[in-house]
Amino acid sequence: MRAESHSSGPSTEYVTAMIGGQLFGLPIARVQDVFMPERLTSVPLSSPEIAGILNLRGRIITIVDMRLRLGVPQPENAGQPMAVGIEHRGESYGLLIDDVGEVMTLPDSLRENNPVNLDARLAEVSSGVFRLASQLLVVLNIDRVLHVSAQIKAA
Repeated sequence: MRAESHSSGPSTEYVTAMIGGQLFGLPIARVQDVFMPERLTSVPLSSPEIAGILNLRGRIITIVDMRLRLGVPQPENAGQPMAVGIEHRGESYGLLIDDVGEVMTLPDSLRENNPVNLDARLAEVSSGVFRLASQLLVVLNIDRVLHVSAQIKAA
């Protein structure tokens, strides 16, 4: 699944993640850590996409269920989910994903705008795509992913 750089221009490293069978890329500069969320505490009156909060090495992390955020159905026999830790506007978040993959370095020149037929929920949180040999990698825009969470917090 490794995409090699054929251009000498700038490139970006992405942490890859699977959510509902779709490959996503998160800019590595935004990723703090990857962990298995345990002992989630529910948050009363929060949005359904907020899976809960947890204490991770002394930090309170808000866990966002990316399946719910993207409208992807929950699998019947899901394995242990993973979380990608990020920081946004001084707050710590964990994006709940199905599985974490490898780090890929992709040339910025190969990044395309969202296709017109990309699902609207994906397009809302995407800042472009890469056409890999076997599948489409959707680049997650962390600010857009957490936009709804920020609105709920302010309310």
